[in-house]
Amino acid sequence: MPEVRVDPLTGRRTIVAGDRAGRPGGGLSCTPPDPIDPEHDPFLEGHEDRTPPELYRAGGGAPDTPGWTVRVVPNLYPALTPDAAALERDANPDLFSASAARGSHEVVINAPQPLVSLSQVGSPQVAAAVDVWRKRIRHHTAAGAAYVHVIVNERREGGASLPHTHAQVYALPFVPAQLARERERFGAYATRTMGGNLLGDLVQEEVRRRERIVAVDDEAVLMAPYASRLPFQLLLAPRRPQPRFEDDATGAALLHDALNRLARRFGSPPPLNLWVRTAPPGADHFGWRIDIVPRLTHLAGLEMGAGVNLNIVSPEQAAAELRDA
Repeated sequence: MPEVRVDPLTGRRTIVAGDRAGRPGGGLSCTPPDPIDPEHDPFLEGHEDRTPPELYRAGGGAPDTPGWTVRVVPNLYPALTPDAAALERDANPDLFSASAARGSHEVVINAPQPLVSLSQVGSPQVAAAVDVWRKRIRHHTAAGAAYVHVIVNERREGGASLPHTHAQVYALPFVPAQLARERERFGAYATRTMGGNLLGDLVQEEVRRRERIVAVDDEAVLMAPYASRLPFQLLLAPRRPQPRFEDDATGAALLHDALNRLARRFGSPPPLNLWVRTAPPGADHFGWRIDIVPRLTHLAGLEMGAGVNLNIVSPEQAAAELRDA
């Protein structure tokens, strides 16, 4: 029977209706990605002259030369710029409010090889990339960003304009509304429970129940969220809750495992979106996590018009299949 579930971290509602997977066109699959043509790959090692001058690198070599393991460059088409011009105040700011899109928008090239997915590189390379994500969050937070949002879009269906595996770093001049709502939920939970951590308690209870747990290692837990918005959505969280991703050093190995489980389940790396949720500056109660959302179905009128997702694969079924992958 369909259920309406409420995500304990976000408050968002999802209708979980597994029977809809049997309707015409309801099956889930993905085709293998096209191989990258190295000649036309600007992120390939040796093509450093095809990107803007780099901001940071891990590994050896001089700036803008080969020898790197992870490389950070400005986005060639930035959504935010540090020198954005101030805007004039509108005559009716109650209806029309705008401000300069001032901030930073970077690309983290996750690996020097021409690969489509983080699942295709080795675990040490994933750890190197995640370490650079953390360094860039710390850099922009120290520079005064209100919030730093790290994302990975894989394949065109996931929004990637270039196929070579990369992350994007948005140093925002504001705290996004969804993040602010989650911060409030963490604070309210701490008040109700005399200091409990919402994500820490959720992880502990999910491990006790085992229904939605996919994998556990010494550092982190991987699970299908109780109110997963899309089929095979995953959540990775540290075993011991920490507010800030950038102040921790765990989770990379299980992230690599999660992406490989998805690739094995679908026969190739599926299109997906991945993002890091970390505490905004000044948050007293929070817990970092990584959300992984495969893009195997389309968002339609219910999701876009009402903000309610319809998930045709129960989290329990997704977790069981990925445990077996």
